[in-house]
Amino acid sequence: MSLPKSSQTPDDPKDLPPARRRRAKRGLIPDDFKSEAAGVEKLAHQTSPSFDFFLFTLLSGTIISVGIMLDSPALLVLGALAAPVLAPFLGISLGAAAGSIKFFTQRLSSALVASALVFIVGALGGFAAQVYSINELNYASSYSQVHWTHILLLSVGTVFTALGILHKKHSPNLPSAALAYSLYIPLTAAGFGLGSGIKHLWPDGLVVFTIHLVILSLLGTIIFIGKGIRPLTFIGYTIGSLVVILGILILIGISSAGLVVTADIALPTPTPTLTQTPTPLPPTATQTLTPIPPSPTLTATVPTATNTPLPSPTSSPTLKPTPFFGEVSVSEEYQGAFIRAEPNLNSQRLTGLINGTLVEILDPAPVLDEQGRSWLNIRYEDAEGEGEGWILENLILIPTPVPNW
Repeated sequence: MSLPKSSQTPDDPKDLPPARRRRAKRGLIPDDFKSEAAGVEKLAHQTSPSFDFFLFTLLSGTIISVGIMLDSPALLVLGALAAPVLAPFLGISLGAAAGSIKFFTQRLSSALVASALVFIVGALGGFAAQVYSINELNYASSYSQVHWTHILLLSVGTVFTALGILHKKHSPNLPSAALAYSLYIPLTAAGFGLGSGIKHLWPDGLVVFTIHLVILSLLGTIIFIGKGIRPLTFIGYTIGSLVVILGILILIGISSAGLVVTADIALPTPTPTLTQTPTPLPPTATQTLTPIPPSPTLTATVPTATNTPLPSPTSSPTLKPTPFFGEVSVSEEYQGAFIRAEPNLNSQRLTGLINGTLVEILDPAPVLDEQGRSWLNIRYEDAEGEGEGWILENLILIPTPVPNW
């Protein structure tokens, strides 16, 4: 006699023993597979880009480009606030956490299209800056360098934006502005540098953007996995795909970091510290008394004259001109000035000198460039030794010379 076979139904997770409940939580596939799959699908829909996403991305890049051109930090912040919620960028992390190479590729493509729009707008702004001869961009240069403060802001923005996407109680709008601030500004600066030909913006800004994008993707993946998003084997998402995706992200991050170390790209320019040494005074002339030679001696027979040499004049020392010094004096907003190889803003930057640094002015007569700017030829001293270069005359405070008697 055979007993009828009954279909096995899964146990209720609430009725499982504690040991089996802990194993179910640690497992790759959760017990409530249907609800988990529905949650992943809902998150996938939230990270899908729309037409408004690309439109406001274009608006954000335009505002940031104008802010770079005008060297205005307020416009840079406004451009970040005008950016849309960067949910497609966190969709890269969602695809990695779920182990879906297809979803990962789709969201990465959407993020790269938005990034291309920002880069193109920055390049157009660079061409406009070249027409109007805009060369000094202090704020854009700082955003094209790797700073721990920018990475900290990016990390905080990633955490709160991911939590805002997962939970409706938290709005991701403001944290997403921190992501746009860390991603769109260096990317716009890179395009601006390519269009204008200004050094230290391209490709430095692009390297900074790539490093920030990898940090966002890896950190977002950790957050989604911590919130229960795991590879779902039954619908084609595998842990092997997760390993491959993470490997690609880590490889891109290591390559970008290698450019920073080996090629000195996106590194801040070291600011030399000049040690002030007292200038010796020129030697003063001293008078040397020469004794009078004795008079000729007469004998009783034939007088004999004794030749007495004439006194030789004492050689006077050659006086060297007193060195002519000036002091680097720039507004507190910039804190220093660049020294260039030629009297031109487009020439190579040799070093940077902070306010209060003494420099020796080799020729007090200024040299005018094509735009009518006055340049002074100076000798400076930095961490690498002495050097000669050119600096704008209005960046030097020249004291009134006092005669040295």
